[in-house]
Amino acid sequence: MKTKIKYIRHELGMSQDDLAKKSNVSRQTISALENGKYNPSLALANKITKILGCKHIEDVFILD
Repeated sequence: MKTKIKYIRHELGMSQDDLAKKSNVSRQTISALENGKYNPSLALANKITKILGCKHIEDVFILD
């Protein structure tokens, strides 16, 4: 699954560690998400979407 996490995170001036702490996951999980190596649960995807200030999961996560 592709994501826009890295792009949005950079726009917000947020590090992987910042997002990880706010999401209650490891920095490695955020890295794996950004690199398309991990598919999050719906709950985690929704949580990250809200933390990044987006309305819709589709604004952050791209189904391919």
